[in-house]
Amino acid sequence: MRVGTFVLAAQFPGQGPGEALHRAIRSTEVAEESGLDSVWLAEHHFVPYGVCPSAVTLAALLLGRTRRIRVGTAVSVLPTQHPVTLGEQAALLHLTSGGRFTLGVGRGGPWVDLEVFGGGLEAYEKGFPESLELLLDWLGKPRVAGSGERYGFREVAVVPRADELLDVDGGESPGGPEVVVACTSPKTVRLAAENGLPMLLGMHCGDEEKAEMVALWRSAALAAGRSPESVREAGHVSAGVAQIADRAEDAVETLVKAMPGWLRQGLDAHVTVDGRIRVMRDPVAYTELLCGLHPVGPPRLASDRLAATAERTGITRFALLVEGSGDLAATEENVARLGTEVLPLLS
Repeated sequence: MRVGTFVLAAQFPGQGPGEALHRAIRSTEVAEESGLDSVWLAEHHFVPYGVCPSAVTLAALLLGRTRRIRVGTAVSVLPTQHPVTLGEQAALLHLTSGGRFTLGVGRGGPWVDLEVFGGGLEAYEKGFPESLELLLDWLGKPRVAGSGERYGFREVAVVPRADELLDVDGGESPGGPEVVVACTSPKTVRLAAENGLPMLLGMHCGDEEKAEMVALWRSAALAAGRSPESVREAGHVSAGVAQIADRAEDAVETLVKAMPGWLRQGLDAHVTVDGRIRVMRDPVAYTELLCGLHPVGPPRLASDRLAATAERTGITRFALLVEGSGDLAATEENVARLGTEVLPLLS
């Protein structure tokens, strides 16, 4: 079982962005100290839901601050940036961190970001497959040309090569960085499967829905010619929420007191690029839903829920939101308890 944290750098009511980012950095340092496997960094623009606008930039800082833990993006949004730029950044982080970087990518949403960064609605609705293909080419080939509808350019050399990681032990050099795809629809599940890429599944999904998506991924991957072994070993990631307390009611109370204010402020700030109507989740009901789905409660309850998800879905990697209290000291304690009290129960 590989348990990591999911960091949004959430700006709770009454806080500034500096406080949210400091909490993100400290939670990562405590995660490494506590034996957790990884930290996954979200990326948002123009909203207090999350104040990190560049997951790869924050990943670079955290890779420099740590020595063991993996750092991944969850996710870098492809429609708002050039795949070659992202590929160069991913290669740089992979090579300089000794292979500790994971690149998570996704389609994002129909937000005003598309207008600001010039991608437009077309990039969101139709351009993701082309962007992903170009990104994967950049991470795996010595020379690449752009020949799609959105990206066209002459062949150029890939420098630095992502698959030229220095192996200090003298063994076989591993390939480029791991790439995972955030999946919220059957279409994206099939795209990830055809490319043999593991999925990142959202924290709003229950075990049954995640199991269905894993089953679809497996059938699509096999149909695309992926080997049964690679299909069995795919390292899908389940996102969730974790809040550890001695009593379940105390853990739930912590989140129900803090998260709805953040959700209401953060989600309401999203602006669509084309004026489409959005229906926002009820913040209290959504928080209560998350508390029921994920490891929220005493260590034994938390470990049982993680084990149950693994058994039902086959997923053994987790990215857990740990900053739901909105408080720095409480977040640090939550991360420490997740690593020192919950993780040993899963071994």
